[in-house]
Amino acid sequence: MNDRDIIQLYFARNESAVEETSKKYKKYCTQIARNILSNVEDSEECVNDTFLGAWEAIPPKSPEKLSSFLGRITRNIALNKYDYYKAKKRNKEFETILDELNDCVSSSDNVESQYEGEQMAESISEFLQSIKEDHRNIFLRRYWYSDSMTDIASRFAISESKTKSILFRIRKKLQIYLKKEGYVL
Repeated sequence: MNDRDIIQLYFARNESAVEETSKKYKKYCTQIARNILSNVEDSEECVNDTFLGAWEAIPPKSPEKLSSFLGRITRNIALNKYDYYKAKKRNKEFETILDELNDCVSSSDNVESQYEGEQMAESISEFLQSIKEDHRNIFLRRYWYSDSMTDIASRFAISESKTKSILFRIRKKLQIYLKKEGYVL
C-alpha cells in the first residue's frame, strides 16, 4: 500500500492504517530506535508509541513524506527514552555520537529560545545542502539515524577509517560555518 493510501486510512479513522503502517515501516522505525537505545525491548516500545503518535497526529497533520514523519516521531520518542536512561549509561555508542557533535553545535548551553534553535537547524540544513551528496548522506546516517561507523562504511563501500575521516572533516567545516553564522563561540 502506498503512503497516500495509508494517510487516507488515518483520515478515515480506519484502524487498519496502523496495521498498514506497521507492515511498511516497522523495520525502518525499529532501526532508528535501536541505533539510539541499543535495546530491543525499548526499541519495540518506541515503535509502538510511534504508531500511536501517528494515529493521534493524523489528522489534522497530513505528512508529505510518511517515512520522514514516522522517523521523526520515532527519533524523538527514542531520544526522550535515552534521556531517561542516560544516568544509567546504557548506550555508550550513542553517547559517542553526541560527543562528536558537541564541539560543533554547543554554544555554552545558552540556546534558550526555540527561535534560535530553529535558526541554527536551518543553518545546519543549508550547510548540508552545500556539501557533496555522499558526504551529506554519510553525515545524516551517523547523526540522524545514529548508524555505527561499521554500518556506514559498509553502506557506502568505504573503509571505517575513511568514514571517520570524512565525518571529522565535515564536523570541522560545520563548526567553522556555525562560527561564521554566530551560533558557536
